Amino acid sequence: MKESKLNPAISPLLEAGKLDEFWSPRVLAELDDNYVKVARLSGTLAWHSHDDEDELFFILKGRLRMEYEEGAVELTAGDLHVVPKGMRHNPVAENECLVLLIERKSTLHTGQVKTSKTRDITEQLQGYRRD
Repeated sequence: MKESKLNPAISPLLEAGKLDEFWSPRVLAELDDNYVKVARLSGTLAWHSHDDEDELFFILKGRLRMEYEEGAVELTAGDLHVVPKGMRHNPVAENECLVLLIERKSTLHTGQVKTSKTRDITEQLQGYRRD
């Protein structure tokens, strides 16, 4: 019998809700040279940038404020926002927020800034199975 190559359906909202750490993204899937991730956010991450990569944020639940040096973008459930490469930004969630992220595989969690919240890709891949 031939093995199926079909990918299973995934609920990003359900998977994000299972996370027990804030600011610790988890990879759900791969899309060409990108990872699809979910994260549970609360509080402030860190001012940082990604010199060569854009980041896509899709708000699954809650609210997120993306701060920039020029101002801020307020996001609520169902909103999508792209942080342009090279732009310093700081994600802030006043209350718990669940997000879906699409990032190139080369994107470092907090760019060149290292904090106690920074997670390397090994940590982000925990539980991810490449079938």
